[in-house]
Amino acid sequence: MSEIGTSERPLRVAIVGSGPSGFYAAGHLLKCKSHPDLCVQVDMFDRLPTPWGLVRGGVAPDHPNIKAVSRVYEKTAEHPEFRFYGNVELGRDLSHEDLTDRYHAVIYAVGAQTDRRMGIPGEDLPGSWAATEFVAWYNGHPDYRDLEFDLSSERAIVVGNGNVATDVARMLALTREELAQTDVADHALEVLAESNVTEIVVLGRRGPAQAAFTNPELLELGEMTDADVFVDPGDVELDPLSKAFIESEAAHTTAKKNVDILTGYAAREPLGKRRRIVLRFLVSPVEILGSDRVERIRFAHNELVEADGTIRARATDITEELDCGLVFRSIGYRGTQLPGVPFDEQTCTIPNDGGRVRDRTGEYAVGWIKRGPTGIIGTNKRDAQETVDTLLEDLDANRLGNPSDPDRDSLEALVAERQPDAVSYAGWQAVDRAEKEAGERHGRPRVKLCSFEALLEAAKDATPAP
Repeated sequence: MSEIGTSERPLRVAIVGSGPSGFYAAGHLLKCKSHPDLCVQVDMFDRLPTPWGLVRGGVAPDHPNIKAVSRVYEKTAEHPEFRFYGNVELGRDLSHEDLTDRYHAVIYAVGAQTDRRMGIPGEDLPGSWAATEFVAWYNGHPDYRDLEFDLSSERAIVVGNGNVATDVARMLALTREELAQTDVADHALEVLAESNVTEIVVLGRRGPAQAAFTNPELLELGEMTDADVFVDPGDVELDPLSKAFIESEAAHTTAKKNVDILTGYAAREPLGKRRRIVLRFLVSPVEILGSDRVERIRFAHNELVEADGTIRARATDITEELDCGLVFRSIGYRGTQLPGVPFDEQTCTIPNDGGRVRDRTGEYAVGWIKRGPTGIIGTNKRDAQETVDTLLEDLDANRLGNPSDPDRDSLEALVAERQPDAVSYAGWQAVDRAEKEAGERHGRPRVKLCSFEALLEAAKDATPAP
């Protein structure tokens, strides 16, 4: 092993982003079985005052069991060689050079922060939203707290066939009582509870065999307290391509189970609940219509064709229109470029090989900004291990960066100068306590603080980082 990584000269690693991928990378580094004597210091930076990324800002409020994964990250954060710097943004408070001058390695774990657009006329009408905006709003993300969603119309359209689409549909269908038991942001609770939406139509461009739902998310729609699920029996009749796929060895168990679940929904008798969730397949939006806001959506009926070994949707001449007042597009996330860091505009990722940023020394990527927005939270654990293994290979081969100022106290002083309101992990713990105490008073898991001002004020009730 090189002399880097000894107690006299610890391996200094910066991680930009504090979501699951960043914390898994930190955990792998701080408990490195392949290098048991490695002395490593990990400093993690996030532009928000709070850690956990999409676990806090993306997981639906009625999914507390999924959020419980943060307990794993808490153990990592309590390691004596880990430090968290919240409310510190790359490009605003620290530059790319500030990091490469102070760390042997920098890992980018910033996820995919924006959404993909449909690219159809009318997409920018009021009432047309990215699902990512809606999700961030009801989860109390401080950048989105002031958005205003008009839920006065009776029908909402959700475009997409993945788990985010089911989250949006479910949140629109929950009762006030169900919402009141969650950590949904207060500003969203009242709006959702008073919603006039009675029908949520979820549109998928391909068939049920190609839907990207996970089985538990799809099953959950059928267990809503006050919403029936509707699937047209004709929509679950598989075309020859889908039938061959489902019967092949290439078909994942999830896809087969999804078809079974949807077939079961198609055979169900409605129970007369107040709301309806309608799952449609083989349809693609072609235009959102309205004069001053969303009034209707036009979509084409699709057929499935095989191209380059992949089953794709192709529009037919048959179109249909539905009245609606809301459209949520949920067709994927997109990564955005970091200042001073390479970026592939086509894939919206940092170009890398096994996590190693191409043409850079000592720089790495992990998570969605590395591989694109695929997989579930647990996928990031394996992904982070690959990147950390690559970093350690470079350590052993003396290929890491050569920082001019690797002293930890120097970094502390720089952050204090550039961002006096930086939030330490102790500061986050103070926020966490304040939110949970407020939640206890209302019989809820927590009442989220949803503005930078409130978060930073609560963070002051903490002992400073050592």
